[in-house]
Amino acid sequence: MNAITKPGSFTITPLEPTIGAEISGLDLRTPITDGVRDDLKQALLRYKVLFFRDQNIDTHQQAAFANRFGPLYTHPSTHRSPEIPSAHAISAEDFKVYAADYDTRRQGWDAYHTDTSWRLVPTWGAVLRAINLPDHGGDTIWVDGARALETLPEDARARLEGLHVTHDFGSSLKRAGHEYPIVSHPAIRTHRETGQKILWVNFSLRPTLIGLDIAESRALLTIVSDQYRRPENQVRFSWRPGSLAFWDNRAAVHYAVRDYGDFPRLLERILIADEPLYADL
Repeated sequence: MNAITKPGSFTITPLEPTIGAEISGLDLRTPITDGVRDDLKQALLRYKVLFFRDQNIDTHQQAAFANRFGPLYTHPSTHRSPEIPSAHAISAEDFKVYAADYDTRRQGWDAYHTDTSWRLVPTWGAVLRAINLPDHGGDTIWVDGARALETLPEDARARLEGLHVTHDFGSSLKRAGHEYPIVSHPAIRTHRETGQKILWVNFSLRPTLIGLDIAESRALLTIVSDQYRRPENQVRFSWRPGSLAFWDNRAAVHYAVRDYGDFPRLLERILIADEPLYADL
């Protein structure tokens, strides 16, 4: 695909027709201008997830970049540092504990998910930085929720319209000493900024479609899971040292490919809270 150059700013190279673009020409060690921020936000709304290479930045610089797009959110299970409490280590070891709580594979699903969907108002964005990577493997896949909905069989879409799906993070929150009621969100959501309809299910949080019996809910969610697995709805990113991903949590779901054995893979995530009008709910 043809690259798009923003005059005096940066270059956007789309990776797939509707999702994923690589950004070049920026050095995130220095603060970005308001113009660059606005151009990046427009690119993000268009491509759902942006990738940066060769960014030799630290946690402070990562947080400063994320903070240009909104207030930072501190996750209850974050391994907090007094300097940057919003920085969240995403480690292979922690995943083993988490996966024990939410085993989706027994349903035949993979853990495609969106961050903090257990909240009434989830975080809208995330910036993820590579820290310690295996020599091979450990990719992350993002799925365009709008395209997944557009290519959904019509009968399945009709059945999903108006249904809400549960997002249950209770076990992990309890272990972190935090409580939050189980919430539900529409399985088909409308993106507040783009107006796109999004197929939005978190398969890592015990999803159940409200108002359906267990068998019907499971069958319909399996159709959704199959949509997320379709390569034409995805972009796959291979991490390298200095890599950074910035995505719109309202438009995409993602999946970590855990094919690297016992290697202590480590990334660091910083979440961006929604606007105060929504985030205070």
